[in-house]
Amino acid sequence: MTADTGTTDTGPETDTYTGTDTRTDTGTNITADDGASGGVHHTVVDSPLGALTLVADGGALTGVYFEDHLRGPSPGALGPRDETGFDEARRQLAEYFAGERQRFDLPLAPRGEPFRQRVWALLRQIPYGETRSYGLLARELGDPALAQAVGSANGRNPLSVIVPCHRVVGADGSLTGYAGGLARKRFLLELEGAASVTRTARLF
Repeated sequence: MTADTGTTDTGPETDTYTGTDTRTDTGTNITADDGASGGVHHTVVDSPLGALTLVADGGALTGVYFEDHLRGPSPGALGPRDETGFDEARRQLAEYFAGERQRFDLPLAPRGEPFRQRVWALLRQIPYGETRSYGLLARELGDPALAQAVGSANGRNPLSVIVPCHRVVGADGSLTGYAGGLARKRFLLELEGAASVTRTARLF
């Protein structure tokens, strides 16, 4: 199954990362990182959604970005291209896209302010094949008025696919935005068998 990348999310910011040439398990170990440690490097892996740029620092993944990724990093922030340390991420991504993996078990160090870290932690709790609305996540954080802030944090998730921001949809089940484009979001939800894709198919 190969995705047509379609139209990208036109969210509140328009800076776009254009890419670089350069079994269910126990879940994902995730720790906040303030960006102070060295060793940032990246690699590029093939996927049914096109090339994915994986970024790591100190043995943990800090980013997974699509080509034409909205709000992605500048090429200079990726560090040198270096294949070292990405074998397990490659393997688990291949298993996921083959329908053989439902959760990732990788060391992660996404960089972001505390509120975003809280939202990204909630994303990891959304089961494979299910979706949640922005409003529901806001309520889980204790304040329904945070729905817009949840959407903003969701759109800035640096670990696409692995931290499943694609599982967040509108209150009516519509796909809304996605940093990799709605076609990629649909592909991921269809891969996982999410019911909301069927309900919203007629909208696109």
